[in-house]
Amino acid sequence: MTWWILRRLGQMLIVLFGVVSLAFLLVYAVPADPASTLAGPNASAATIASIHKQLGLDDPLWQQYFGFIGRLLTGDLGTSYVLRETPVFGRIVAALPTTLLVAVGGIVWQIILGVPAGIYAAYRRGSWVDRLVTFLSLIGLSAPPFWLGLLLIYYFAFTWGLFPLNGLGSPVFWYLVLPTFTLGAGGGAWYARMTRTNMIETLDSPFVRMARAKGMPEHVILWRHSFRHIAIPLLTMIGLDFGYFLGGVVIVETVFGLNGIGRLAFDAISNLDTPMIVGTVLFAAIFIVVVNFIVDLLYSVIDPRVRLNS
Repeated sequence: MTWWILRRLGQMLIVLFGVVSLAFLLVYAVPADPASTLAGPNASAATIASIHKQLGLDDPLWQQYFGFIGRLLTGDLGTSYVLRETPVFGRIVAALPTTLLVAVGGIVWQIILGVPAGIYAAYRRGSWVDRLVTFLSLIGLSAPPFWLGLLLIYYFAFTWGLFPLNGLGSPVFWYLVLPTFTLGAGGGAWYARMTRTNMIETLDSPFVRMARAKGMPEHVILWRHSFRHIAIPLLTMIGLDFGYFLGGVVIVETVFGLNGIGRLAFDAISNLDTPMIVGTVLFAAIFIVVVNFIVDLLYSVIDPRVRLNS
């Protein structure tokens, strides 16, 4: 167990180093000049040259890279080009609670919408309920998040006035209903299809037939025994989605005017704000690898047959 944890931590550090290095190099591979973007279209060559010098963009690429890595090892992500004298780390930490709330809400909607529907559709396979769940799942998977978000805003916020239009306020829960539903609707459709497929396979297994032959109640077979067999793939999907959501959901945060990490990354890319771009990418990578690490640990809790040392 200890060796497995140490090995995974080493793998996580290698992944994070590779992600940060790749993000840094790709930003500089873009055929655009951050200094020109910051100076504006009517700036003189002298102004652009001055900004180049202030930001250290005149240094060779390798020197900028090693300087960035050196600062990163001390916990310094640099200063935003656009938000002058604003530390990247502090700005990302300030945006984190919003993204965390949206991510948790999206996961909750995915589970509520997808898992019970998939289980019931599998239990009643071939019935009208099964066909309805399959049809609604197809619609959910096909609906673009930006379209669904704008539709919800128009009807539920603007036309009927049931929810706030955008941003966050008090009570926070009321402001998060529409964005979290937008985020979780597509995932809920995918969870329903995945849960249905895995549950059908489990219900056809020999141990379920044996349990029925012994007269075990259906609800015990369904929830205590069958559901446990689909818990590991379901947990894997939840872990991947949670890491992705925490990395920042650009579309949802932009449509609903939420100042989260996704919106921060979008603005940074639009302004070629290199330190902010690399910082948001690093945070997204950290969330993904950490959540996957936690999910791997939970495998052995859900299924004792899983041994981490192997």
